[in-house]
Parts: sequence; structure tokens; C-alpha cells
Amino acid sequence: MAVQFTRLGKEIAIAVKEGGPHPENNSRLRTAVQNAKAVNMPKDRVEAAIKRASEKDAKGYEEYVYEGYGPHGVPVLIETATDNTNRTVANVRSYFTKAGGSLGKTGSLDFIFQRKSIFRFDAAEDLDTDELELELIDGGLEELYIESDEEGNDIVVVQTSFEDFGNMQSLLEAKGIEVKSAKLERIALSHTTLTEEQAADVLKMIDKIEEDDDVQAVYHNME
Repeated sequence: MAVQFTRLGKEIAIAVKEGGPHPENNSRLRTAVQNAKAVNMPKDRVEAAIKRASEKDAKGYEEYVYEGYGPHGVPVLIETATDNTNRTVANVRSYFTKAGGSLGKTGSLDFIFQRKSIFRFDAAEDLDTDELELELIDGGLEELYIESDEEGNDIVVVQTSFEDFGNMQSLLEAKGIEVKSAKLERIALSHTTLTEEQAADVLKMIDKIEEDDDVQAVYHNME
């Protein structure tokens, strides 16, 4: 939970620097606040993050994506937000190297991972998915399906292209749908099948990467 809060705090800081401290006028900040609420980040902590990022001498973060191949040739893509790129790239390279993998060039995994907009919200008891799909076409809907959360509740998942993030966000807001989370995620277009022992090697490296304070998200294509 502490790691999630730290990552959301960075996302809030980046959003404030980009579009100002008022969620009603800053769609990225509004999204960050929604995501913070979804993981029960305390309201006072969210407000403190916005206030801190609004200060003139507030620390700024830059976003970078690193791509490479982990153990057994598994593609791994890492999203980061950092105030020291030299530190971040050195750390990321060391994670790959120590695991027997290698860091690649930016864009080298574009044929494997596609960036998509993913929205999640609670499913109403009388939900008609066919009707909802028709209503969301104007927002760029590509796919709609139901998944279960940790408590077994039904969650509606809406997927659009990267470019339609704002369109779908605006449409869902206009319909009064309370979004639990709205994220740009990397979806694997192909998958790698490994043995249980091989998968453990990859997950060990990923766990190490995710412990890094500069890392925001890690993606792989293991089945």
C-alpha cells in the first residue's frame, strides 16, 4: 500500500506540474485523484500531494520507459517517474544484467506491447452490457467485459485506444458513471510460455524492479 501511495503521489505531482492544481480543470489530475480514491489513499494525503506539487520549488519528475529482455527471453517494459535519470537507468540496467537479461533500445518492444486506455467501475445490478456497449461507442470503445475484484464484486472494464482516453473519460463523466480507476496500460499482443521454474526466475527480477522507488509500472508477456 505504501508503494502504491508513493506512485500515486508522483502521478499527482506530474499532473499538477502539467495542468495546475485544480482537478476540475486538469483531466490528468482528476484521473490521478480517482485512482488514489480507488486504493483508499487518505484524502488529506492526496491534498498534501497537490499542495506540495504546487509550490514553486517543488521537485519535478520526468517520465521514461525502459524496455528489455529478462531471463529466458521474456520481454519486460518498465515505466518510471524520476528526478534523477542517471540513477534510474543505472538501476534498471543492473536489474536486467544481474538476472541474465539485457536492457534494449526504446521502442524495441513496440511490436509486443500496445498502449491502451483502461477504465474500471462497479457493475450495476441491472447492467445491460449490450446497451452499455452501444452507449460507449462514441467514446471509442474497443472492448467491454466483466471481471471480479478481490471481494468477488463484478467490475466493468472498458478498453479504448491510447488516443481515446480523454474521449471516454469525458463520456463516462457525462453519463454520471463513477470510475474506480482510469489508466493507460500496456497490453501484450503475444505471449511467452515458460515452465514454472523459468517463470519464477522472471518474477524474481520483476519483484526486484518493482521495489525501486522510481518505478511506476512493470509489464511482461508471460502467460
